[in-house]
Amino acid sequence: MAEEVQKPVQRKKKARRNVSSGQVHIQATFNNTIITFTDNTGAALVASSAGANGFRGSKKGTAYAAQIASETAANAARNQYGVSKVDVYVKGIGLGRDAAIRALANVDMHVNSVIDVTGVPHGGVRPKKVRRP
Repeated sequence: MAEEVQKPVQRKKKARRNVSSGQVHIQATFNNTIITFTDNTGAALVASSAGANGFRGSKKGTAYAAQIASETAANAARNQYGVSKVDVYVKGIGLGRDAAIRALANVDMHVNSVIDVTGVPHGGVRPKKVRRP
């Protein structure tokens, strides 16, 4: 019986994408702040949140937690993909809105524009049915 020795499979190394400019989507709720770096087509590159950085409970909704999450995502995006210029899209009304944008400037990201994409209700919710006597 001859045993066959399998050679290790040679895998191609994934080419490192270089994205110089991209987008930052900040979702700021009262309970958490989520930061996502994308390329200009909207494909996600790096994401971080207050919860992913070790904050728990009501501390996730704070401005400081949003700042730390933003710095973490920005450093990862710069190191892995070379992102240096960003357009910021902010959604939500949480405490981390401004802190996350300021943190981007602190880590030397060039912010081209800040756009608010918070949803606005038009027409409101459906009214209750008429009460019968």
